[in-house]
Amino acid sequence: MRNLYRLWNRLLRPKTWGVGAKTDGFSLGDPLSVSEARLADHLTNTTDIVSFYDRDFRLTHYTTKLKSIQGNVVAAGAAVWEVYPGFLDTRLRGELDRVLHGGSPTTIDLRASGDETPRSAFVFGVVNGVGIIESRQTGQGGRTIAEEQEHVTLLHQATHDVLTGLQNRRRFSERLQQALSAVDDSLEKVALLQIDLDEFKAVNDTLGHGAGDALLQLAAGRIQDTLRDGESAYRYAGDEFAVIQSGKEQPGEAERLAGALIDALKAPFVINGIPVFIGASIGIAFGLEHGTESEQLMKAADIALYAAKRDGRGCARIFNRSMLLLLEQRENLRRSLRMALERNELYLEYQPLFSTPSSVVGFEALLRWRHPEIGTIPPGVFIPIAEADGLMDEIGRWVLEEACREATTWPSSLTVSVNLSPAQFLSGSLTDSVAQVIDAVGLRADRLEFEITETVLLEQTIDNLDTLNTLNVLGIRISLDDFGTYYSSLSYLKNFPFDTLKIDQYFINDLETDRKSQTIVRSIIGLAHGLGISVTAEGVETKGQARWLKKEGCDCLQGNLLGRPMGGEAARNFVRRSAHMTSSGKEERNRAV
Repeated sequence: MRNLYRLWNRLLRPKTWGVGAKTDGFSLGDPLSVSEARLADHLTNTTDIVSFYDRDFRLTHYTTKLKSIQGNVVAAGAAVWEVYPGFLDTRLRGELDRVLHGGSPTTIDLRASGDETPRSAFVFGVVNGVGIIESRQTGQGGRTIAEEQEHVTLLHQATHDVLTGLQNRRRFSERLQQALSAVDDSLEKVALLQIDLDEFKAVNDTLGHGAGDALLQLAAGRIQDTLRDGESAYRYAGDEFAVIQSGKEQPGEAERLAGALIDALKAPFVINGIPVFIGASIGIAFGLEHGTESEQLMKAADIALYAAKRDGRGCARIFNRSMLLLLEQRENLRRSLRMALERNELYLEYQPLFSTPSSVVGFEALLRWRHPEIGTIPPGVFIPIAEADGLMDEIGRWVLEEACREATTWPSSLTVSVNLSPAQFLSGSLTDSVAQVIDAVGLRADRLEFEITETVLLEQTIDNLDTLNTLNVLGIRISLDDFGTYYSSLSYLKNFPFDTLKIDQYFINDLETDRKSQTIVRSIIGLAHGLGISVTAEGVETKGQARWLKKEGCDCLQGNLLGRPMGGEAARNFVRRSAHMTSSGKEERNRAV
């Protein structure tokens, strides 16, 4: 029985049909996978009673068996209620509408009259309408209605995703290879669109998996509604979907479809009365240009999808070779980064922080990576890789130990600032690690300051605030870095006793000439001081900036004007020179007095 279902799956894939030929469950309108003669023979001789209807419930395709039973009423364009008068019933018509608009497949009893053989219809959705497989109760040797229902249900389940009703990954792989096999000239391209829902995890985490499932169903419906002839949708995995587009002019049609999908998924979804906003990133690849086998094309589309996410999400990108080179470079960096600590390739530099009368009050420890072949790699490149690969716990502990050991060589009045990655909060053991390190190194807790960004407060807010409060109780200072560039929620300042706010250099760059920047910086300083919080300005590059900040009461300055990042030994020499200059200045002032 199951073999019969598989046979229908293999055979009902003609290369060209008339209007409305595209379907979901039986591959109508897909590239030819067997000879048309063999297909026609099966349509003529099969005992299955199968028919397909467009969105207006007009007959598009049918098997010879159906026509032999129903006669001349079975013809292209006939209404479903002409073929099956039972569907004139309002209730049954409602079931047809429900399935047409994405509802689950259903079995409908077709009422027998007189001596008519008892019948039922299995109704299922296809991309451009519905399909019906009729079952008739037979005598010995035939299938009963129950057997027919089991037959068609198993067929649908084997090829469709249970949650969304879209074709599943197994079906996707088969159809993609068939589409590629059918391309016979350079003008005809198959487009593969890989779709990933942006911010889906946040919905699952905040509203629960039930809401996540509902969102996937709604998203699948929007994807279906966006498609035209020659386009079929699949649920690939999790919150990933795919669309195969055949027989279109490329790349224009793929770009049009991608734009339509992004717009459709950008509009709010309403789940349990709550508006939910997500979005979609899409990677596009073309066969045979980017791959002659399904695996090659899927890899190309996946690389393009990664590029779309890297470029800010909510957009589509078409695969090109440079993306592959970038990905290979990234993979090489990932492998190298795993060995960087072992090979002593990571090191720290220290940038001084000054109180406004120009005395050094501490240093910020900055992580660097000197790759043996590439040279120095910017933190903005390798830190996201370390976070994504779960390496930040190990690297973060090393940074903390190294910075604290270095700080013990400075005068006891100087502090050391260490940046904490949001990824370091995920393990749940951050406070224990910090306590162990400062005990082992022998550094006073009040000489250590952790710098965090608002990203830490956005992720697992309650747990992360608990961690920060524990660190604060230990005596460690906490600084909110890059203030003003993320969400800048004042609730953070109300709910947690920060010691320092660091004004991002974005507002410092044009401080001398831009009144808006001046107003914002002045407001931040006033707000922080009103809450008893110290203020540090980052990125101070000119004397004019330093004078303005000093005049407005900014507590600390940091930037290349005052001191560039330097190695450990250079930092120690810098401290000695600063101490000598400070003491010489005091002597001169005393003599003057």
